[in-house]
Amino acid sequence: MTPKVNAAELLIRQRFSDLDRALPGAKAGDVSAIHQARVATRRLREALPLITKGSSGRKLERKVATMTRALGPVRELDVAIGMLDEFAAARDVGRGGVAALRHVINDERRRLHRDMVRALDRCNLEKLTKRAVAAAKKRDKAAAETAHQRNPRRLDIVRRRAARRAQRVKDAMENAAGIYLPDRLHEVRIALKKLRYAMEIARELSRSRAVAKILALKRLQDLLGRMHDLEVLIARTRALQGSPSAPSLRLSAELDQLVRRLETECRQLHGQYIAARPSLAAICEHVMSLPDASDRREPAA
Repeated sequence: MTPKVNAAELLIRQRFSDLDRALPGAKAGDVSAIHQARVATRRLREALPLITKGSSGRKLERKVATMTRALGPVRELDVAIGMLDEFAAARDVGRGGVAALRHVINDERRRLHRDMVRALDRCNLEKLTKRAVAAAKKRDKAAAETAHQRNPRRLDIVRRRAARRAQRVKDAMENAAGIYLPDRLHEVRIALKKLRYAMEIARELSRSRAVAKILALKRLQDLLGRMHDLEVLIARTRALQGSPSAPSLRLSAELDQLVRRLETECRQLHGQYIAARPSLAAICEHVMSLPDASDRREPAA
């Protein structure tokens, strides 16, 4: 007889499995695997509160957050290198400036990758998986939920969590207003990312096939992410200009040219974000309405 697996346990197992598949490639330095591993840790962190609580739950969440932080700096440099590859083929950007910046970033990536591997090696993924799965089983033992049954109470909890995430997106949007303020736009991006992961969990637990809103969030997240990555690259370019590594006037001029190119794209992307704000607000309102609708459907005990 096939052992029963509750929905929360299945959710946790899938996310740990995604992380386990990506980690070997990430440690080897594979760009795609590092990205996949980082996304897997973020999705896992959004799911863990469903099955953990108290000090043991917080400890488990901190362990996974440590992995996210270890992967982050290398992932950021991988994105920067990929963007420089794009600009190297552009006619409006000097290749010397791009090559000098790529050289500096590659050196930094090698150092950070070693640090990343050491940090990941200190995390016992098998042990974390066993602890999380045990917590999921313990949480659902009384409910005896199977893979073919839905737990309405858990779904309501997830929807309320998504509603809080949606409210934070709205607050971040209001704080960012319509002005180009990179730090505030980055806050919108972070809030949007958390909302998307919360909506993915709600979709899985409800066994819904609706993905349009999640895909819309992903597109806008990518847009804001590109803006943030451009800003990071601008800061790195300015830092190179002020360092001994950029002594010549010609190289400094090429770096100026690159900065202008990056700033132009930032403004263009910001215009797209402004145009997308009403649709994002509508998605947030929809997500925030779901817990209320659930309350109306469920009779009082």
